[in-house]
Amino acid sequence: MDAQKEALRRIIGTLANKNEELQNLLETVDNTLTGLQEESCKVTSELEEEIEKLSSALDEKAAELRDAIMQETQRKEAELQKQLSEGKFALLSCEELLDFANQTLTITNEEEFLKAAKQIKERVTMAPAFRLSTRSVVSESMAKFTVDFSMERAALQKLHFLPVPRAPEIDASSCIVSDNSITVAWHPASDVDTGTMSRPTERYDVEYRKTNSESLQRTAGEACWEKICDITDTQATISGLKFDSRFIAVRVRAKNKTAAGEFSEPVIMETTAYNFDFDALTAHADLKVQGDTVTWEPQGVKGHDPRLRGKENKSSSRSATPSPNKTAASRAGRDRFAGESYTVLGDQEITGGCHYWELRPLADWKSFSVGVAYRGSLGRFDQLGKSNGSWCLHASQWLQSSLAAKHNNRAKSLDWSIPQRIGICCDYDNGDLLFFDIDRLRLLHSFKTKFSHPLVPAFTVWCGGISITTGLQVPSFMGNFLSTSLSLSNLSQ
Repeated sequence: MDAQKEALRRIIGTLANKNEELQNLLETVDNTLTGLQEESCKVTSELEEEIEKLSSALDEKAAELRDAIMQETQRKEAELQKQLSEGKFALLSCEELLDFANQTLTITNEEEFLKAAKQIKERVTMAPAFRLSTRSVVSESMAKFTVDFSMERAALQKLHFLPVPRAPEIDASSCIVSDNSITVAWHPASDVDTGTMSRPTERYDVEYRKTNSESLQRTAGEACWEKICDITDTQATISGLKFDSRFIAVRVRAKNKTAAGEFSEPVIMETTAYNFDFDALTAHADLKVQGDTVTWEPQGVKGHDPRLRGKENKSSSRSATPSPNKTAASRAGRDRFAGESYTVLGDQEITGGCHYWELRPLADWKSFSVGVAYRGSLGRFDQLGKSNGSWCLHASQWLQSSLAAKHNNRAKSLDWSIPQRIGICCDYDNGDLLFFDIDRLRLLHSFKTKFSHPLVPAFTVWCGGISITTGLQVPSFMGNFLSTSLSLSNLSQ
């Protein structure tokens, strides 16, 4: 009976997985169908736009050629009309002179005849008929305006869709994951064997998405593709990522002037980083946990009663902020810190490897501590750094500014200004816990020990608040400080 139930459970698990795969497939197909319809409308609109541009260009060229023919015709007509008018005038003059000459032949008086003959000779010399060309000033030929658009017509008949660039090939060996950035490199695809004339690739689009599966199939609840457009180089670096998933999938496509090709086969890049949140169940009742921020909001009368905040005692005027040693805390659960231990722990244990996270103090803070601790070694009233199972960096602006490293109820004052951004690196296997001023890339302090139990990040906040950044890789500069032959004391200097 038990064996059959176990077999049935396995079948149910298999069916549930297959059901999820089919649901993802249906979602993908449905999205593809919607995208297909949108893409079809888009390319049809672009086709009509291009044909309209082509038609407009033909109309403009036809009008230009017609104008050229008309202008040449008008020029020749004007010159021929001028020649025709001059010829008619010359003919009329010639006819008049001919009549006068014929009449002169009938004159019998010698003196009158000689006088008339002399006039005829002078008029013939000056007659327009003898100064006018007897050939047309222009020809009727318009041969230079002959057209033959057979080649262009053949080119128009060859009009086709723009050849789409082929998918690039990502060079996995050149892809780098470092400092919460990924660098992707690829090779452009050759168009030699496509048999078509394609326009050169001008730009690339890179898409990436976070995933917890090495499978290329997107599962329900996973992030969608994010896009970086119009890259002109054959590599791209995406910076400032939070590595809160096991992997990042990356793909690339090429684009020419108007067409984008298919995406390349995705490459899966591992993005290992330490992610944790504040464990609100452990937070002191006076600490408010909200996302990656924890703030000190006292629940006692002194923190909230406006009548008491403005009072002055007999000896001197004091701040409205109560001392951490005199603030009352209410018990809010078995796992919560209480009393003067304004502490909250992280919710993910460290059992090996090297891990990194950062802390920023918020405005108007007075005191905070950050470090690691054995979860089981801290009692509800224990403060960080006062037991042999907790290590921390303590910063204070109460009365005076100070920075100290604390462990096993011993404190070491540090001669550094308090940073605005603190990096914490815990190398569990090598027993290193390092604190850095990230803005100045300065090692503030380091503990060297041998961790023997699971650790959790630990924080103490009194007045003000802190925020944390997780999902960070161990920065590359950290290699200069971890597992070196130099002493940690020398490194801190």
